[in-house]
Amino acid sequence: MGPIGASIAVIGAAAGISILASAALNGMARQPEVAGKLQTAMIIAGALIEGVALFAVVVCLLK
Repeated sequence: MGPIGASIAVIGAAAGISILASAALNGMARQPEVAGKLQTAMIIAGALIEGVALFAVVVCLLK
């Protein structure tokens, strides 16, 4: 499954991060006073998504 599974994992991570960024920017536009908290939460969530995607790519390429 190697490269195909890795590609699917990367596409899923990209979709997740784009939804995350869209929601965070929408929240910042609606309430600018909480932009700092939203940005921090967005960075943490983005890092977790990237971590899972990287793990999935490594597993796919090792099999």
